[in-house]
Amino acid sequence: MDQPLPSLGYTETKRLHLQPLRLSDAEAFRAMTDEPTIIDAIYFLERPFRLVDAEKLIIGDNDGRDCFWGVWKREGLILLGTVGTHLKGTDEIEVGYWFASASQGLGLASEAVTGVMLVLLDNYPKRRIIAECKPENQASRHLLERVGFRADNAGDARPGRQRLIFV
Repeated sequence: MDQPLPSLGYTETKRLHLQPLRLSDAEAFRAMTDEPTIIDAIYFLERPFRLVDAEKLIIGDNDGRDCFWGVWKREGLILLGTVGTHLKGTDEIEVGYWFASASQGLGLASEAVTGVMLVLLDNYPKRRIIAECKPENQASRHLLERVGFRADNAGDARPGRQRLIFV
């Protein structure tokens, strides 16, 4: 049986501290997420993104299969973004992310996704890691390709999305 995602603890990169979000992070998560550019891009987010919505994502189904990682600068108090991780079936983990507009374009998302990926590879060595993005979201696709994902034309993706697999 797989280890629950929220129990993986924390990790740090050169500039970032990453750890599973806790309910005490819900207001910061709500504030960071409630930007039109984020709400419009992520299909499952409510508009407006309320505190109860943030709490629901943090708790998930309470089965350990979903985890949203908070991303902070190592010496910072402001939540910059999140990396979502989701156990799919028995052989995949899906990764997704979003970052506040003030944190975009600085390489923070690439660094955060890479940091979380290293934790996933250590703890779930037999699972494939996948991601999906809208084909028109070139910035997201380039980020995923930079960290090691490639198009997976054989896999099923949600409508309007392209599936990528970590190689």
